[in-house]
Amino acid sequence: MGVAFCPNCFEKQQRIDQLQQENQRLKQQLRYRQRQAEQGFFGSSTPSSKVALKANTADANRSDPGGLKAGHPGHGRQAIPPLEADRIETVPAPSDCPHCGGPLADKGVRLRSVLDCPPLKAQRIVYRLEKKYCPRCRRSLQAQAPAVLPKHLLGNQLLTRVVLLHYRDGIPLGTVSEQLGVALGTLVPMLHRLAALFQGVLADLIQHYRLAPVRHADETGWRTDGKSGYAWLFCTPTLSLFLFRSSRSAKVPQQVLGDQPLAGVLVVDRYNGYNRSPCALQYCYAHLLREVEDLAQEFPDCPEVTAFTATLIPLLAAAMHLRSQPLSDPDYYAQAQPLQSQIQAVMAQPAQHLGIRRLQDLFIRNAHRLYHWAKHRSVPADNNRAERELRPTVIARKVSFGSQSDAGAKTRETLMSLIHTLQKRVADPEAHLKSALDQLALNPTLDPLSLLFPPDTS
Repeated sequence: MGVAFCPNCFEKQQRIDQLQQENQRLKQQLRYRQRQAEQGFFGSSTPSSKVALKANTADANRSDPGGLKAGHPGHGRQAIPPLEADRIETVPAPSDCPHCGGPLADKGVRLRSVLDCPPLKAQRIVYRLEKKYCPRCRRSLQAQAPAVLPKHLLGNQLLTRVVLLHYRDGIPLGTVSEQLGVALGTLVPMLHRLAALFQGVLADLIQHYRLAPVRHADETGWRTDGKSGYAWLFCTPTLSLFLFRSSRSAKVPQQVLGDQPLAGVLVVDRYNGYNRSPCALQYCYAHLLREVEDLAQEFPDCPEVTAFTATLIPLLAAAMHLRSQPLSDPDYYAQAQPLQSQIQAVMAQPAQHLGIRRLQDLFIRNAHRLYHWAKHRSVPADNNRAERELRPTVIARKVSFGSQSDAGAKTRETLMSLIHTLQKRVADPEAHLKSALDQLALNPTLDPLSLLFPPDTS
């Protein structure tokens, strides 16, 4: 017995299929626009300052007061021992009672500890430099002003403080000028002269950077003289190298890394400018994790996407956190190798969804740049170091709107590289820099870089 069909049944089914596909496409566009409105133009990569609407704090977190539970003993404010005090002052009490006018009897003293500091103001000092004459050799001798470089108006302590306030703490130079009471037109040329004194610091740091077993690199926008450019950061646990350039091309990392093969690993995001680096690359898992989370948010109704992302997200997070776990090296590698195998197994599974296949192709095509963390514990699976170190530069860009000239950008890259590297190597970078300047003031023929970064003789 034959089956009867409606004359227009095939055309109707085709129309139903078209409408269903269009309905699915419109839902995806709606979800994308909603996410864009909530998260910003760059989705989950949008900086928090650019997010239009931020979600309120969850009720569970809002009710959590933080700290230890009520009733814990605590520590309280610690008194300053008199032998450790910088100054001990006696504050006299009145001799007569303010209530009845009678004489007051002595009852000893009570110690109160206070932390205070003098106002941050530049002092105007005039040195009377004695001049003497030797009758025997017929030569004149003049005393030298202490702690000030030749032909400099600013003393070394003030100059060092300006460098830290502006290039480390990110305070605009105009604000520093107002705080210290020194004209802006005085500070700017002094900083240029200081940067010229340490102009060899960049080449020295580049050589040390090339020898590091693990390197990090990242970049962000930076304007110079009103023109768009980029601030580049190349860092290791012991150095920070800042470069301010007008271009984001691969020539900048090539300038730092050179063209000869290098040992070690460079940890970066997936920006193509690093792909020609003469060393092995480790792609940042945090960026990859963000893409997987975006895929899950874009297709919440697709079972295949939900299963794929629910499996992959914990694996990527575990890879990033494994290095910080209190594990011995054998235990670390015993967990790292299976974790790598699980990630590769997820990428090898057959998939129909195009979003899943795109991520799988990315992992398979770049397998040589994704698993160095599993072979060498010293290599992190994320580029968190560079991103955290670059964040103050992003804040400085928003506050000061970049550099006012090419000379200012050149001075900034020299002094930022200097002070941020000192921050990693010495306990007190301010005292260390001032000591180097004091030695140069006494003997200008000394090598500035050797004073800042003494050679390792161990």
